[in-house]
Formats: sequence, structure tokens, C-alpha cells
Amino acid sequence: MVHQKLRMAMVGLGFGSEFIPIYQAHPNAEVVAVCRRNEREMNKTADQFGIEVRYTDFEQVLADPNVDCVHINSPIGDHAWMSLRALDAGKHVMCTVPMATTVEECRQIVEKVQDTGLKYMMAETVVYSREFLYIKDLYERGELGKIQYLAASHPQDMAGWPSYWESMIPMHYATHVVSPCLALTDALAESVSCFGSGTVSEEIAAKSGCRFAVESCHIQLKDSDVTAHVWRFLHDVARQYRESFDVYGTKKSFEWALIEDEPHVIHTAKKPENEIAEKINIPDFADRLPESIQRFTLPAEIHDAGHLSFLQGGGHGGSHPHLVHEFITAVLEDREPSPGAVTSANWTCVGICAHESAMKGGQIVQLPDFAREPALV
Repeated sequence: MVHQKLRMAMVGLGFGSEFIPIYQAHPNAEVVAVCRRNEREMNKTADQFGIEVRYTDFEQVLADPNVDCVHINSPIGDHAWMSLRALDAGKHVMCTVPMATTVEECRQIVEKVQDTGLKYMMAETVVYSREFLYIKDLYERGELGKIQYLAASHPQDMAGWPSYWESMIPMHYATHVVSPCLALTDALAESVSCFGSGTVSEEIAAKSGCRFAVESCHIQLKDSDVTAHVWRFLHDVARQYRESFDVYGTKKSFEWALIEDEPHVIHTAKKPENEIAEKINIPDFADRLPESIQRFTLPAEIHDAGHLSFLQGGGHGGSHPHLVHEFITAVLEDREPSPGAVTSANWTCVGICAHESAMKGGQIVQLPDFAREPALV
């Protein structure tokens, strides 16, 4: 039985440690255990946050009856099997992106969630960032008009990151660009066509199995006349880090700043005159959260501000407390979290299918059926 205070176990304590104080401050959650392979580093984090129960083995977490939910922040290759094992053990799952690196793993998670009735949420930061929340608000109030086109880019130089990133295929880590294009109108992807461009070093190509420096993908939205364009790179391209999202509507359009820390731009149609461009400041959306966790949208509350995910990701747009609150309330209210298993699979499979398309010279690839059907809530 789920208690009024959800009992969380944090698995992976690098980037994952940023969520501990948010859960601890949330009125309906507590962190009852932590898990990390490196015992010395685990003890350092657990001491800092006053957590007594500590594990170096994930199976020990799953065997703990005092744990309701696990929040998985382990390396990408661990996401799928850890999520499946946790669901088998009767634990609700929050997992950082991506859901998995194969279509089959995504299918297994979707089916496991359907079989168990447990909750799965992929912790996609972009769709809870203040920028996305601002654009979503404009869309829902009708200020953008009809959406005509969507675009997103995520250039990223992985130098200095853990070595396993050298084995990563660009589009296998594409949810940061896929998710806003689909979540704005609550759409799912139907099919993709992707091309590879340029080449990475022989060493990176050998490790990843992907020779392309950049993968550029068009997404056909299901039951829609709208197409989105997303592109991604990880190595051997000169470009400042950027997680951008551009939206083009009949009334207004939003374009992400080209350079970090510059203002974003709104274009407003004003006929018969030319369109008007205006630089804007994005508001914070902390008021949507319980008062006890509102401060965590602010960069000043980031525990490890030197972590590369924050140096490059700009603090993830204040998204962390929104993710925590959505997961906790979804479990307690027994409803589908956003994103739930099917949506998470759709966003993840876009990238997996896009790479398949690139390897086939841009051939159109349909997303699998299990990732194209809305979840039964």
C-alpha cells in the first residue's frame, strides 16, 4: 500500500543527488534509502542529507519493503533493465532519460507497466523547463494560433563526460529535442526520416558504431499536418551547447536565442504590416508548486553547480521540482504521470528509429504500434 508520504530510494547519486533535497522538502515524500556502487561517494552524499539506509547493490533496494518508488539516475545502459527489475519488484519508477536504447526494451517497459498497474515516468527536464511552460501557456491560450512547424536542436560536445558517452549514438539521446515538439500539442510521433551528416573520428565511430557527426531528423506527428525537425550531435562539431525549441504559429512564433544567456524572441504577425520581433524574458513558474519546493526552480538551489549537466544545461530550466511534484502526485492520485510509459516510449523510439533511418539513407521508418497508442488511464 502506498503511504501518504511516498518513500523514495535514490539510485545513482551524481546528477541524481540534486533531487534528494526536493523530495525531502516535498510534503508528500521522503527519501528512505540511497544506492550507489561507489560506497565512499555514496556515504558522502548520504551523510550530507542525513539518510541512514545505504546500498551498493540495486537488488538490495528492490528487496527493501520500506521503499515505494525508485528514482533511477544511473548510466544510460542501466535504465531499461533497472526499470524492469523495479517494476517486477512492485516499485513505481521515475527514470532519467532516455527510457532505453532499443525498441524492444521500450516495449518491455510499456507492457510491464500495463501488466502491473504501477507508474513509470521518464524524467524529461525540457517539458518542465520554464521556457517550455511559457510556450505551452501561450499555445493553450490561443496566442500562437495554428501551429505550422516545430524545430529543436541539441548540439553538445561530450568532451570531459564519462567515457561511456563515446559509445553513444546521437539520436539515441534525443528526448530533449523530441519531447517539446510532441508535448506542445500532446501529440505522438507517427514516423521519422533521418539523415546522417559528416563523420566523427575513427575512434568514436568504432566505439559507437555510428560514423555520423550529426543526425538530422524529420518527425511526422500522428493525426496532424505538422512536421517537426530535430538535430543532434555529440562529437567533433564546433558549437556552444544549446537545447533549443522553436515554434512557428499563424499568430505568433517563438525562436530560441542563438547564444546562451541572450533573450529569446517572439515574432508577432501584424498585418498588413511586417511581422514584429520582440526579445522577451521568460517568467518562472514556481507558483505551480507546493510552497515548500518552490525555491528549487532557482539556480541558487543547485547543489553541484559544477556538474557538466548544469554548466551546459543552464540548470535545466528550473524543471526538477516540477518533475518531482508530477511523479509524486501521479502515484498518490493513481493516474498516468506525464510523461507516462507510452509517451516516454514514443519520445525515446523517435531517436532509435531515426538512427535506423539514417543508416538506411533517410528511409521513412514507422514507430512501433505500442508506442503510438495513447495510454489507457
